[in-house]
Amino acid sequence: MANLISLERVSLVFGTSHVLDDVSLGVLTGDRIGVVGVNGGGKSTLLRVMAGLQEADSGRITKQGGADGIRIGMLAQEDALDPGWTIREAVLGDLPEHVWAGDPRIRDVLTGLLGGIEAQNVGGLDSRVGPKSGGERRRLALARLLVSDPELLLLDEPTNHLDVEGVAWLADHLATKRPRPGNATVAITHDRWFLDAYATNTWEVEGGKVSAFEGGYAAYVLAKAERDRLAGVVADRRSNLMRKELAWLRRGAPARTSKPKFRIDAANALIADEPAPRNSVELASFASRRLGKDVLDLEDATVSVGEPPHERRLLDHVTWRLAPGERIGIVGVNGAGKSTLLRALTGEIPLDAGRRKIGKTVAIAHLTQEVRELERFEQWRVIEAIEDVKQWTTLGDKEISASQLATRLGFPGGRQQARVGDLSGGERRRLQLTRLLLTEPNVLILDEPTNDLDIETLTSLEDVLDGWAGTLVVVSHDRYLLERVADKQLALLGDGKVRELPGGVEEYLRLRTADIAAQVARAAAPSAPSSGAAAPSSSPDGIPAQAAATASPAEVREARKSMARIEKQLSRLQDREERLHGDMAEKATDPAALADLNAKLQAVVTEREDLELEWLEAAEVVG
Repeated sequence: MANLISLERVSLVFGTSHVLDDVSLGVLTGDRIGVVGVNGGGKSTLLRVMAGLQEADSGRITKQGGADGIRIGMLAQEDALDPGWTIREAVLGDLPEHVWAGDPRIRDVLTGLLGGIEAQNVGGLDSRVGPKSGGERRRLALARLLVSDPELLLLDEPTNHLDVEGVAWLADHLATKRPRPGNATVAITHDRWFLDAYATNTWEVEGGKVSAFEGGYAAYVLAKAERDRLAGVVADRRSNLMRKELAWLRRGAPARTSKPKFRIDAANALIADEPAPRNSVELASFASRRLGKDVLDLEDATVSVGEPPHERRLLDHVTWRLAPGERIGIVGVNGAGKSTLLRALTGEIPLDAGRRKIGKTVAIAHLTQEVRELERFEQWRVIEAIEDVKQWTTLGDKEISASQLATRLGFPGGRQQARVGDLSGGERRRLQLTRLLLTEPNVLILDEPTNDLDIETLTSLEDVLDGWAGTLVVVSHDRYLLERVADKQLALLGDGKVRELPGGVEEYLRLRTADIAAQVARAAAPSAPSSGAAAPSSSPDGIPAQAAATASPAEVREARKSMARIEKQLSRLQDREERLHGDMAEKATDPAALADLNAKLQAVVTEREDLELEWLEAAEVVG
């Protein structure tokens, strides 16, 4: 593996703040790096320095092949697309049609990112960029960059404006379609599911420093928890939050870790006495006492938008009853009516038909995607805007002050004195949440609550929601959040119905894949075939039978044997790796010995990664 770019002792100061402080790091060919850290911590600046768009105050930046060597492409948070371009010009440039149409990688990009845009606009690839929404322009900018396929791809929040399907597609594309000898990807992200699915390494930018961790989000959490344990700070609140997150990863969704079981078992001592994230029975019981039997019901509800003949039903005779203490996550395609469903629940929009029932003791708090409600507080201090609602509240079975709640949601003491008008987008979102929670609602409705929030704030928000007793409804494209805070998922597939998802988000993606395949088949054969050929059989949930097929019992037994064998081999490799690390520490002053030991270590790492991939393939057979 060659070094594509390296930073040596790079420093950059803005005012009195060291955004980058003596940073040394490198990107190797084949790397897929996720960059995490608090908002304003220097992540975007780091990428701009690597791209050559921001000059460092000191240090050296070296690219493979010198100044005219590798191509570097960067997706910034602001696009630079010419409004006069067509989609074809913006994404494909001057590529001849026979070139891009014959390239499966480019076709994958067009399908994965532009299918919706092409379908919704007359003219398809020849429609103009100018009238497109911000989210559509973001997709176009990302598609343009992926089509150009530079050796070093730098992405600043690429999952912004992508739905659950889009995030899954991007993770798969970057992990399986793009990798080849000679290239690498570095992506800033707050999407923890994407980080786990895409990244081979994680960089944390904090206090001007960059710390490197092997693996995605789960491995990052494990390493941070272990580091805190070794440093003797397990009583620290941040460490406790990390332990809680690790317990969730281990108990709630171990498959998400993308690592064999033995790798997580190494951290069991850290979470042996860690309770489940929340006591669902206790919270439901408390919610019932606060709410009574009736919460919110929609009965045979219909909501339409537009005028005939272009009228479209977003909700079509939907009956849905919310129970006390229920925690519901909602996913769906863009434009399917998720926000409309929430506004119908809260009574903000009238129903065209049907009725809405609300319990007598219900107190609703609704977090919308707008932040304009804070405009009247522009000159106030943050703590004043918070205490304007209430100075004390109850969370779980504890009474806490408004200042304590603000601290838990990312406003430490000093930041509580800042003016509201000076807050960033993420901080405004946090202030909205803090004010909502202080109203002590018993029904909390959140529409895309993760917008502009960093991972640390998301973890703190989930910790707060764990102790909140009431009915919770969350609409989000953040798959990790949905699975973390909600006990049940529902889907809006664009047909006006609300569908339960016993299999969670994974079932939603399967349904969408089957739905898209059916649409393609209908477009290819608009009339029924006359040859008498039988249609493909389907499983009960609408998935083609071939896709729903499972491995035979003999194959499952063989896969289990392979997993057991591989785990033994991995355990031995782990011992060898630890010994090599110890030897390297002893030989720290001997460059020749270090080089030899490092070569041995790289061989072990390569062997381990190959075995892990083999283990995962066997695990997929077992299910």
